Amino acid sequence: MSDCIFCNKEKLNIIYEDDIFYVIRDAYPVTKDHTLIILNNHNKSYFDLRHKDILQLYDVIKFQKETLMANDQSITGFNIGINQGKDAGQTVMHLHIHLIPRRKGDVDDPRGGVRGVISSKQKY
Repeated sequence: MSDCIFCNKEKLNIIYEDDIFYVIRDAYPVTKDHTLIILNNHNKSYFDLRHKDILQLYDVIKFQKETLMANDQSITGFNIGINQGKDAGQTVMHLHIHLIPRRKGDVDDPRGGVRGVISSKQKY
């Protein structure tokens, strides 16, 4: 799709690529080294992935996590997320997974983590 920013890979700074996924740093990072794992083929839904794609996605996420932690000793955790559908906040309709490095003290109270997508539900 010519109007999809993730399909126009020549404009992106790809740091890793295999036959199913490629990896870039997020252009609008939540934290330093916020990483995107992006499906090579234009597809907007995680739920359309094949079982073998999901297994490979696990390997890519784990490799990126290990690489980030080896290069930055301040990383103490991660958020992993997918915005699936417009009502879940997806703005680029091409499957991509957020791998967000977290560091002690990057927010006052990190409890609830991804529950913060609905801020009133984060604290329990």
